[in-house]
Amino acid sequence: MLVHELLTTASITLAKAGVENSQIDAELLLGHCLKKSRSSLYLLSKEDVSVDILTAFNTLLKRREQREPLAYILGVQEFWSMDFLVSPDVLIPRPETELLLETAIKYWKNNTQQSGYILDLCCGSGVIAIVLAKELGVQILAIDISNEALLLAKENAKKNGVLNQIHFMQSDLVSACINKPFLSMIVSNPPYVSQQDLAQGLQDEVQWYEPHLALDGGDKGLEIIRRIAEDSPPMMLSDSALFMEIGNDQGADVVSLFTHDRKANTQPYANCVVSKDYSGHDRIFHTTIK
Repeated sequence: MLVHELLTTASITLAKAGVENSQIDAELLLGHCLKKSRSSLYLLSKEDVSVDILTAFNTLLKRREQREPLAYILGVQEFWSMDFLVSPDVLIPRPETELLLETAIKYWKNNTQQSGYILDLCCGSGVIAIVLAKELGVQILAIDISNEALLLAKENAKKNGVLNQIHFMQSDLVSACINKPFLSMIVSNPPYVSQQDLAQGLQDEVQWYEPHLALDGGDKGLEIIRRIAEDSPPMMLSDSALFMEIGNDQGADVVSLFTHDRKANTQPYANCVVSKDYSGHDRIFHTTIK
């Protein structure tokens, strides 16, 4: 079978299975098997595909047909123009988190008096910690409850040359941290999908394959966010900041958590702001500690 014939057949197969961007996915899978870029496949369009390559490709194609995410099949996801290792132990990095990073990095560069650590809370594959380490050249603390996620995050830090800048810690949120101020900024993409949405069912790739530990935010998706609001202030220095990715309809509820549901004797939050993503949905929550 010729390359272009195989791609046409594979694209139709994936489209029938409900896969978006079926043509692109077919090209990426074949490119992975041939160790070629998508663009170079056009130069090979009239070349025969060997039996070994065809067998390997069909194995991967079957996985994608069953709606396994492309990133898990390939084992890598591009983010911030870097390649990150991914597995079913971590969420696949998404463009919304790039917006979170853009916002946090801009804030940090405009406020140059910080003396404490930056915390990547619920670090998953480590993309937030790694980008912050590369862009800001500072020391980062990265926390996750999953040891498997932390092992992968360490591999990504090593792969991207910032392992010496990031300190990894297994912890249920900040429960293992010292109970005194040492953070200048928290950046977090916590679990914020509601149990109600999980029960109704998400996109197949997410519902069947991505780790629910990293998705499940409890009732209305706010339980983990509530804990962050309650438990973070003792570790935050004066004038420190917190940036968090949130669900597209959670803005008002998150602001309420940070302004009305605090534990007694914690430092007050100020300047609670919700920013929209490029689709006009609530996406980035920002607050500061006085």
